[in-house]
Amino acid sequence: MKYLPLAARICLALIFVKAGITHLMGFSGFADMLGQRLFLGGLLAAGTIIFQLAGSLSLLLGYKVKIGAILLIFFLIPATLMFHNFVADGEQLNAFLKNVGLIGGLLMVIYTGAGAVSLDEALES
Repeated sequence: MKYLPLAARICLALIFVKAGITHLMGFSGFADMLGQRLFLGGLLAAGTIIFQLAGSLSLLLGYKVKIGAILLIFFLIPATLMFHNFVADGEQLNAFLKNVGLIGGLLMVIYTGAGAVSLDEALES
């Protein structure tokens, strides 16, 4: 059972690692897309990538997971509300609910901590 929190952290982190790397590799297109919808698209794109990669690395390593989870939640809330408006577009409901589920999982990490197999635990010992 001591590996269960590690497995949960990995599952949560994977989507953010993939998104962060994809956005980084296609930065100009990502920044342009954000710039069409929001003010300061380039700055928001850079912030998004930093939050996604820093937060996901925090979860993967089990280091400062509460801070990492908070970074990811701070990314998810506006992204969910801005880009997955299921009221305006009913086809966005699944994406909206997926993000709500991710927020729920991250809240659980904040509550429970990193678990036994983590840098946080190793540094406490």
